[in-house]
Amino acid sequence: MPARRLVHHVEPTRYGVAVSTIKVLDESPHRGVKVFADYTGRITTSCEAIVIGSGPGGAVVAKELAEAGFDVILLEEGPPFGAADFRQDAGAAMQRTLRGQGTRVAMGNAYMPTMQANGLGGGSLVNSAICARAPAFTIESWQECTGIDLTREALDPHYARVEQFLGVEPTSQEVLGQRNLRFKMGCDSLGMSSEPTRRNVKGCKGSAECFTGCRTGAKRSMDVSYVPAAIRAGARVYTSVRAERVLHDGSVVRGIRGHVVEPFTSRESHEVEIHATFVVLAAGCMQTPVILQKSGLNGRWVGQELQFHPGLAVMAVYDEVIDPWVGATQGYHSLHYINEGIKLEVLWAPPAILATRLPGTGHDYQRNLLSYDRMAPFDVIAGAYRSRGRVRASKFGWNPRISFDLHEEDMARLMKGLRILSDICWASGAVGILPGINGIPDILFSRQEAEILRTKTFKPSDAVIGSNHAFGTTRMSKRSQDGVVDEHGRHHEIRNLYVADTGIFVGSPAVNPMLTCMALADRIAQGIAERR
Repeated sequence: MPARRLVHHVEPTRYGVAVSTIKVLDESPHRGVKVFADYTGRITTSCEAIVIGSGPGGAVVAKELAEAGFDVILLEEGPPFGAADFRQDAGAAMQRTLRGQGTRVAMGNAYMPTMQANGLGGGSLVNSAICARAPAFTIESWQECTGIDLTREALDPHYARVEQFLGVEPTSQEVLGQRNLRFKMGCDSLGMSSEPTRRNVKGCKGSAECFTGCRTGAKRSMDVSYVPAAIRAGARVYTSVRAERVLHDGSVVRGIRGHVVEPFTSRESHEVEIHATFVVLAAGCMQTPVILQKSGLNGRWVGQELQFHPGLAVMAVYDEVIDPWVGATQGYHSLHYINEGIKLEVLWAPPAILATRLPGTGHDYQRNLLSYDRMAPFDVIAGAYRSRGRVRASKFGWNPRISFDLHEEDMARLMKGLRILSDICWASGAVGILPGINGIPDILFSRQEAEILRTKTFKPSDAVIGSNHAFGTTRMSKRSQDGVVDEHGRHHEIRNLYVADTGIFVGSPAVNPMLTCMALADRIAQGIAERR
């Protein structure tokens, strides 16, 4: 029989008071991870390298440095989640695993929800496990913009190392389901290239629960892959610890200061101070600039150049049951228009979330719900090359203020992608589509009716645009006057301070950013080890 262990598990009550309970679980990859209930007083310690954030960037750095013989501490603000902790209910899942309970919005000329995870494993805990290498032209555009000495060829060995460790493979035919196959059918009928998405999963059951947490344990998120490997190599992992300020003397980094925070409430508990020779910030595109700003390291580019992959979705309606909740969450995509900054893909989310897109009220809405088993959502994400935003630290508290304006050229690119999705829907046998755009009918019943998507001009405020791909707020540059870190993740002004999350991207990678973040983190860790 597998080994078993006792786990402290913290749940919020109706009165906001956390209650610690004991659960008996089978042997867990989180063994050795410190949790909220383990802390009894102020934490003061030291290490050689401290890594802030356990998502795709931080987990890679922690594992690679620990295996290189560094004394490593990995800090994570959120708690660990095991398969037994995940909630299939969308509301409960969002409240537990996402910052701001999933209500975070970028303010600007469009209403743009954006979700970032808060738990061991970071975004990999709730994303669709898509692993895509950035096309060479994107890295070339980064070179042209900030002069960095980085090529796609130089990144390829790091991509390969990450893919091998995670077991990245194309989504298997057995778990595609009709939702993914309909997308393929539409692309094939139009003569468009498409392919199964490459994902970091092992033994996927096609349960489509990536967003609420993989209860089957198939997704190789950071908390069950890189973090355990880091622990095996000797790293110490502290969860429920919020890093707040980088300690430095103006030229050399000295460590970090922060607080223990209670899971789900973020109430501050014990003070934390950790001294380190190297500090690696991988708290994410939104939180890393806040830490830098609160630390007095608010250079010209910190928090600037915020970029997203804004996205739009269309719901295809078929005349036969396709059971869209069956099959890999995002098992198929098309890169046919990737050179234009347009990526097309299959989408799924908890039914309660997607149901907010259904039109009508009362009995009309009820009738649409009864058709749910005949619907399939497809989405487009676009490189927003002209659009920019900003992340600023709040005067009080630790949640960032996020602003973003979508440029009209990028809105036009999004609408082109939506029109192509409409064509894919009809070519796949749809009898109707729900475009989700204000100012046109809620449901379009033919190709002819859908021509309005081509003949009418739309503004960002006409659509509900979402994006969970964010980057650019601590960008790489050759010169200090053009960015925050160099192409090796080294801070331009503070020695031994590094950044290893999507904030260092100069621009859009054109595809899902996780794998590129991990490849860069692998490269950054290798550079730290070589310069030890």
